[in-house]
Amino acid sequence: MGKKIGIGLAAAAGYLAYRKRIRDWHLHWGATPDEVERTLPGDELMDYPDVVSTRVIAIDAPPSAVWPWLVQMGPGRGGAYTYDWIENLFGLGMQSADRVHPEWQHLEVGDTPSVKPGMEPGLNAMRVRILEPDEALVSSSDDGKWVWAFVLSPEGDGTRLISRNRITSGDSFGGRLGLVVMTPGSWVMERKMLNGIKERAERRVRESEQAPAP
Repeated sequence: MGKKIGIGLAAAAGYLAYRKRIRDWHLHWGATPDEVERTLPGDELMDYPDVVSTRVIAIDAPPSAVWPWLVQMGPGRGGAYTYDWIENLFGLGMQSADRVHPEWQHLEVGDTPSVKPGMEPGLNAMRVRILEPDEALVSSSDDGKWVWAFVLSPEGDGTRLISRNRITSGDSFGGRLGLVVMTPGSWVMERKMLNGIKERAERRVRESEQAPAP
């Protein structure tokens, strides 16, 4: 009994330390205090989220050079620029593109680019709600539990790419426990994704600058 109590206390202490020192860093990776507090497009789609993450990366490219990579994201499209092998463990069929594909640049409000082509959208399908070219791309799930916004904020000649997730777990204990487990995992995947977008956008700008004049 004493051993079990000791393990329980150690686990509780570890969780409290994670909440205090690491969780906020995971949720707000790369973001300034102003960016964390800023009201962004899509916030109005969920009034009382259980978790809000605001993760940001600086990209040495204008918003117009970043936007095409966001528009073409999705299975059967440009992928997610993250760890494809992890995404595909869940049968998502992701293959991250290394170039901008013109055929994937048409997106409209109401589209579900998160759904594999040929499949019917489920209740957790992410549907485009806000589409402001070079400024904001916001999707939310049809079940109302997830809002994901990409916002492009110009900074000098570059861009601050802001990714904000607003998530609610509902009333179930399993849902709330899932959020606790998901937070560090989502940071790993999203950090890779943001860096993937940065690398691709900056490389494309360099290549266009180095291309010989016609």
